[in-house]
Amino acid sequence: MKSTVVQCNYCQRVLQSTLSQKRPVFSSATNKMNIPVLLHPHQCFLKGLLRTPFRRYHFILHSRTHLGLGGPCARPCDSLRLPCTKWMLLSNGLKRQLCVQTTLKEHTEGLSDKEQRLVDKLYTGLIQGQRACLAEAITLIESTNHRKKELAQVLLQKVLVYHKEQEQLNKGKPRAFRVGLSGPPGAGKSTFIEYFGKMLTERGHKLSVLAVDPSSCTSGGSLLGDKTRMTELSRDMNAYIRPSPTRGTLGGVTRTTNEAILLCEGGGYDIILIETVGVGQSEFAVADMVDMFVLLLPPAGGDELQGIKRGIIEMADLVAITKSDGDLVVPARRIQAEYVSALKLLRKRSEVWRPKVVRISSRTGEGIAEMWDKMREFRDLMLASGELTARRQKQQKIWMWNLIQESVLEHFRTHPTVRGQIPLLERKVLSGALSPGLAADLLLKAFKAETNEM
Repeated sequence: MKSTVVQCNYCQRVLQSTLSQKRPVFSSATNKMNIPVLLHPHQCFLKGLLRTPFRRYHFILHSRTHLGLGGPCARPCDSLRLPCTKWMLLSNGLKRQLCVQTTLKEHTEGLSDKEQRLVDKLYTGLIQGQRACLAEAITLIESTNHRKKELAQVLLQKVLVYHKEQEQLNKGKPRAFRVGLSGPPGAGKSTFIEYFGKMLTERGHKLSVLAVDPSSCTSGGSLLGDKTRMTELSRDMNAYIRPSPTRGTLGGVTRTTNEAILLCEGGGYDIILIETVGVGQSEFAVADMVDMFVLLLPPAGGDELQGIKRGIIEMADLVAITKSDGDLVVPARRIQAEYVSALKLLRKRSEVWRPKVVRISSRTGEGIAEMWDKMREFRDLMLASGELTARRQKQQKIWMWNLIQESVLEHFRTHPTVRGQIPLLERKVLSGALSPGLAADLLLKAFKAETNEM
């Protein structure tokens, strides 16, 4: 490696330490995305880095040092000709500070030129608001192909960085409002979204609807018919509707719903509606993905409601009694009164919000505008109190662990030792020679033994 001549003794010591360890010497400081950064104000130090193996790092020059003060190393760094250099003027505009930040190149080094072009095309089209690129990106993240999963993670990381930048420009506030819509089969979820979505787009919002359809337990197929109930909304250029199959995922959502939400927000949609499959008492996984969980209930009576009163009702931020028109107005009022009383007995999930119960009609539009007003009130209160930010942070952790569980299970199934014993143990369970619990223990012991030997 060529020797590097620097002007500053401090720079010389740091650079020699860096080269001897063959890695950057990171300080304890981190940027807002918790990526390690290396801080140093001297221009000569950067010149030294240009001759090291660390050219792949992304240099961001922050304007923070007093102009015209200090030694020659404090001069502006315009002449460095660094790759991927950005100038960022911070709020004080007085001091100049240097940050060397790692880039996504570490994640993309294994991609071929064709794969890199695909990721770049999808990312560029996505942030420019191209619906075709959004659709292709969601298809990519839904793929079960191992290589496409890796490409999807690279794309998601790029979109996540862009998403964070947009939030910072918005003073740290979320740019999109995520709403989960759930309820039993036949509650009128799709019909409600058709009317509600048209109202939002007429008010200037960009709406994305992620509609989840159940997959068949026998054939594995899915009808994906929710979009047929949204004929007017599907033709609206300010609305994007994406039906997706559950593929056996429990909780009323898909395995990749979280990723699809992030992509839609990157595409510029400020309201994201997630419509779950028709659910029952304990299926409320969507509540861990959204800012507000809305439960839609039909004006049924007595016994038909008992199955869903507990469990899912405890997670709801807003309960809407649908089909409140014609002969069903009286039953809808009765059910509304029952749920108002029931919600008073439940433990509070928020310090600033008590769940409300409203009556709506997607046929006449009655109550839908008032429902949107309550949803905005919820968003404003949760933002002001900081609970919305805390909820999203908690959801990120839940999302991470869900992906870990899925990956661990897949790794267990495909492990050579386990995979070889599965057919034999399954036959013994089917014949009654072995209990399911004992068979599971044997597979786990085989997996653990092989893992310990490694």
